[in-house]
Formats: sequence, C-alpha cells, structure tokens
Amino acid sequence: MTAATIVPTRLRFGLAALVIGAVSALGSPAYARGPEGIADVAEKVIDAVVNISTSQTVEAKGGGSNTMPQLPPGSPFEEFFDDFFKNRKGPGGGGKGGDSGPPRKTNSLGSGFIIDTSGIVVTNNHVIADADEINVILNDGTKIKADLVGVDKKTDLAVLKFKPPRPLIAVKFGDSDKLRLGDWVIAIGNPFSLGGTVTAGIVSAKNRDISSGPYDSYIQTDAAINRGNSGGPLFNLEGDVIGVNTLIISPSGGSIGIGFAVPSKTVAGVVDQLRQFGELRRGWLGVRIQTVTDEIAESLNIKPARGALVAGVDDKGPAKPAGIEPGDVVVKFDGKDVKDPKDLSRVVADTAVGKEVDVVVIRKGEEQTKKVTLGRLQDPDKVQAAVKTDEPPPEKPVTQKALGLDLAVLNKDLRARYKIKDSVKGVVVTNVDANSDAAEKRLSAGDVIVEVAQEAVSSGDDIQKRIDQLKKDGKKSVLLLVSNGDGELRFVALSVQ
Repeated sequence: MTAATIVPTRLRFGLAALVIGAVSALGSPAYARGPEGIADVAEKVIDAVVNISTSQTVEAKGGGSNTMPQLPPGSPFEEFFDDFFKNRKGPGGGGKGGDSGPPRKTNSLGSGFIIDTSGIVVTNNHVIADADEINVILNDGTKIKADLVGVDKKTDLAVLKFKPPRPLIAVKFGDSDKLRLGDWVIAIGNPFSLGGTVTAGIVSAKNRDISSGPYDSYIQTDAAINRGNSGGPLFNLEGDVIGVNTLIISPSGGSIGIGFAVPSKTVAGVVDQLRQFGELRRGWLGVRIQTVTDEIAESLNIKPARGALVAGVDDKGPAKPAGIEPGDVVVKFDGKDVKDPKDLSRVVADTAVGKEVDVVVIRKGEEQTKKVTLGRLQDPDKVQAAVKTDEPPPEKPVTQKALGLDLAVLNKDLRARYKIKDSVKGVVVTNVDANSDAAEKRLSAGDVIVEVAQEAVSSGDDIQKRIDQLKKDGKKSVLLLVSNGDGELRFVALSVQ
C-alpha cells in the first residue's frame, strides 16, 4: 500500500504528471452541491488569478533528460517505459552506459493572484524557488516577465511584480480568523497545466500544525487542490482571499480531499513586510522554550498543563533585562493566550520589532507580568534546541546514585572528558541506567544537572536531599534543569516513585 505523503503542489512538466492527473480525475469523489453563489464569486475573481511559469537550468544526472518518469504503481505504461529507458545505452540513455549529458532546462507551473493593480502577485516560495526566469500568465493567456520582490521560506510565501500590459483586476484579503468549520471555500488555480480551474469545498479544520515549518497554522479544506495549485488563492463566498493553497496530503500526488492553505492573516502580514523591506523582520524574545508536559506541570504546580516553558534565556536577548528566567512558564503574550510553544513562536514572530509587550509568566505557582521590548530575529534558520551527542561510556569515577543516574561533582578532569564549558555549574551525569525513567527522557553521560525543583545543586547529596523532601511532600516527579556541555538548558521531569 502506498504511504500518504505531504506534497507541495507545484507542477513540473512531464508525462508522469499527466498520468497521475488522469488517474486522479477519474478517481475523484463527487462532491455535494454547494451554494449557488460559487459561480458569481468565480466570475468576479477569475481574472485576478494567474499562472506562474518558471524555468531553471539544472545539471543532468545519470541519464540526462531521458530519466525514467515516476509512474503510479500498476500503471499500464510502467512496462513500456521500463523497456524504453532502462535498456537504452549511450549518451543520455538510462542504462549503465549512459552519460550525464549537458545541462538542461526544466519548467514548472504554479498559481498566484494579483493583490494590487500595479502588478503585485502573491504565490508560494516553492513555486519560484531557484528559478532562472519567472513569468506571469494572465487568464487570457498574456505572458509577462516578472521580478521577485521577496520571499519568506518559513511560511512558503513569495511576492512578485510585473508591468501590467493593461488595467488589472485585483483581489483583497479577508479575515481568516472569522472562518468556521464547515464554511464553504473556493480554490482557483492551474492544476496539471490545464488552465484556470475552480473547485469548491468546506473548511475541514483550522490551525493545523503538520510540522512543515516553525509557524504552521494551516486552514485544512476538502476543496480539490492538485499539482499546479500551489500559490493559488482560497476564497470565501464574499470573494475575499482567506488563504494561499500550499500543500496536500496524498498517496498519488492528486487530491484526496486533504489540502492546506496558509491563512490570510499570516499572508497579509508577510506580504506587507516583503513589499516594504524585501525581507521579513520578525519579533524576537530571546528565549529557548519547550512543551509543558503533565509531569512538568505537576512539578511546577500548574493546572492544567499549558503555556511554554522557558528552558534558557539569551544573555543578549530582550527577555533577560525584563527579568524572565529559566523555569518560567509563559501563559500570555501581548494579551494573547499561549497554550503551547508553537503559540508563543507564532505570536512573537508576528509582533512588531521594538514593541513593548506584557508577558505573563507563572513562576513558582504564581503569575507575574514582565514588560519586554521585542528585538529582531536575526537568524530565523538557526534551530534553538538542545543538541545531544552520543558519547562512548566513560570510565566510572567515584559517584553517587539517584534517579537511575550516576552523579559526580564537576572537576577539571570531568570537564575535559565531557567537554563541559567552565561556565556550566552543577552535578555531572557519568552514567544512566538503561531501564530508568532518565534513559527514557534521553539523559546521557555528560549532561549536567543545574537545578533540582528550581534550586541550584552542586553535589549528589544536594540532589538526594531535594528528592527525599519531594517524596515527603507527596510529589510524584521532580523537575530537573539540565545543561549540555555548551550550556544549552532544558527541563526534564523524572519520576521519584
């Protein structure tokens, strides 16, 4: 059985795409009749939807331009192409005697839409990525060269500009926050390079996180979205753009009724910045965050589990002078509730650089409000996460055991063995019981326990005393602040039972 995959819906020319398209079209389920206003909306906005055509020069690899197309399993063409390509010899052939061949041009098609009659177009970044040439094709077939204004890889959006040959029709953004589950939506794009196509469906879900990027908050729809629909608009019944069609989940590459669109609230903000600066200027809080698990929530006296746990604070970031500390749990930012780390990442990124905001944190069971003036995120591609490395088991020094851990006081030799910076203080882990809760939570030799239950520790005795006290207090788990050798912190909750 073919596994379902997430597919960016840009179309690359080739027979394989046409075969998939034919299969998808034949196998598509019939949708229930929608509202009568769909035709009126389509007629009003169709001229604002454009095709995006790109060309790119690529190096041919082992078979040149005559590589075997990817066909659906069981396709009647599979045997034919297997014989035709795999048995060819010589330059450009797919057999063992084939050469790489010269560089060749590839073409792709996607979709976009005009938001300003001066010739401003919105599409997906993956539609125009690495393109040597970009052209906008209007609904009547007019083809115009376009220039790139800017891209944002994190939200997969791009803005283009072209010189209008005549007056244009533009569309405006609607409010995606007002969408309700079951609302009717209309997708217009260029699937399979067949020209402008209109499909309709409903909003299946909101705020979908499919782990494709740090700011995922997709609208899910069952409106048919296929290859070539990437960058096309998703309209409400008022003819306003409430999303940009970006991804589908499909085993074949064709629509099975699971499509995703970037909500207009996100798109509008990104587009404004790209038009103004040519780049994104996102807010920066200067903290590393992690999920508040049920165990961590119990250790911190937070009910129910919610918010984003601050695992580390950048010494040069805006959170430091505001008084935010590791162990704080952010539950509200600039008046918006924070349910999990993704919520905080999104709202911080969407907040203007230099704005002073109220950040509500829970510290030792009590809420506190901190005023923070946001900085600018300079390197959004840097993943701020604790990086673990597998170290060979060291020779065991004289240690003390607790929580399935062998613990030792940090000294010069242990710092050198585990490459621990001088700035890191605490008790070093020298071994982990493979059957312990600590092993399941991925603690390993070389980790340094900095705090236990939010109190600093410097020896195994300190740790054992804190554990004994927590047991007397009836606690089921203990919260550890753990550092790696570079000083990157994270919180780990371990069972004390």
